[in-house]
Amino acid sequence: MMPLGSAPAALILFGPPGSGKGTQAKLLRECLSVPHISTGDMLREHIHAGDALGKEVQGLMQAGQLVPDDLVNRLVAERIDRPDCARGFILDGYPRTLQQASVLEKMLQERKLDQVVVHLEVDYNVIIARLTGRRQCPVCGTLYSLTSRPPKAPGVCDLDGAKLVVRDDDRESVIRQRLEAYERQTRPLLDHFAASGHRFYQVDASHDSPQQILHKICRFLKNGA
Repeated sequence: MMPLGSAPAALILFGPPGSGKGTQAKLLRECLSVPHISTGDMLREHIHAGDALGKEVQGLMQAGQLVPDDLVNRLVAERIDRPDCARGFILDGYPRTLQQASVLEKMLQERKLDQVVVHLEVDYNVIIARLTGRRQCPVCGTLYSLTSRPPKAPGVCDLDGAKLVVRDDDRESVIRQRLEAYERQTRPLLDHFAASGHRFYQVDASHDSPQQILHKICRFLKNGA
């Protein structure tokens, strides 16, 4: 199913850290049959590889700072030029600044892709509680929530038995810094998206289940209004 319209499109999932962009992107990938592009995942791959880019990014993420625009723009441009993106794709965590948004619009125009934005609105107190309760498997990368999706055995991955860890960027002090950076640098994008003339939808994602939020998003995309 491709409810983005007849033309290929980039679906941008927009919202603060912990708003559920990654979860919704994975669910939407199944029903839209297009790639899910997560800038966070791409950056973490470099960190895991321990290359020069990974070391630079790790220092920034641990301090709760955003990665420079030019670096992220290059990663996205390289990714969306791959053949699997010709029919459209889902962007998760990008763009985060007005400069990134401007560059993305040019990328999409050059590739004849439309732009659709879905803004996931979540109360910041909900985000802090959600992220501080998140755990990740250091081996396979699976994410767990101590409240909504706990592992079968406390502190242990269901898939490979590895001891779960708290990501550096999920510690409360870092989360608050990330939210401050979002409010300062990223939130102005809402006005930009709303005035862009492209499709722009706002979805309350504070308390509903992932499936309920998915239903809301798909209803907006299907109706096209």
